[in-house]
Amino acid sequence: MPAVQRAFTFMLSALKGFGPSNLKKYLWDREYSADKWVFADNTLGDCVYPHLEKHVRNGSLLDLGCGTNTGNELASSAYQRYVGVDISDSCLSRAMNRSRELGRASKNSFVQGDFINYVPAQKFDAILFRESMYHVPFAKIEPMLTRYANYLRDDGVFVVRLKTADVDGSSKARPTAMINVIENAFDVVEKCDYPDAGSTVIVFRSRRQSAPAFSRN
Repeated sequence: MPAVQRAFTFMLSALKGFGPSNLKKYLWDREYSADKWVFADNTLGDCVYPHLEKHVRNGSLLDLGCGTNTGNELASSAYQRYVGVDISDSCLSRAMNRSRELGRASKNSFVQGDFINYVPAQKFDAILFRESMYHVPFAKIEPMLTRYANYLRDDGVFVVRLKTADVDGSSKARPTAMINVIENAFDVVEKCDYPDAGSTVIVFRSRRQSAPAFSRN
């Protein structure tokens, strides 16, 4: 890839993650309208689904940076309520259409917004960042997760899936560093590497959640 093209691609990626919300929305809408992300419409068998089924436990799931797949591919018996948040209207339109076609419209709902500052309307059994964590500035990871911990049920968990390795097996520096931030700031429930997919799934909760309750005798 020529240097100019690499620089442009890097700049575009940075704007989609760190730019102002209205610019991010424009860029993501343009990509979804151009079918750039159509490949993500079918991710059945992805390594994240067993973790979600285990921890959602037929409860509620908040999916931040939802795309079009999780709410329509996760086993319907694994959850009662799904809320997907994405900045792109084009993405959400496709996700909602899929939900209607699959008969999931009554249990799947979608909200347009920038998940960096989205405020949930309820508490959830699990909160998912499926690759979307990649678009969070490093300095915002811990405070953002700490804020969202207020919207987890007492035994709820975060689930993060990130592409942490290249096709040659070498570690991808930025996603790996993000996993390290999580491990240092939160209590890890489970962490699994999937070499075939070059991905890591980490399940965790805030240390406040994990602290034993104080009891009076």
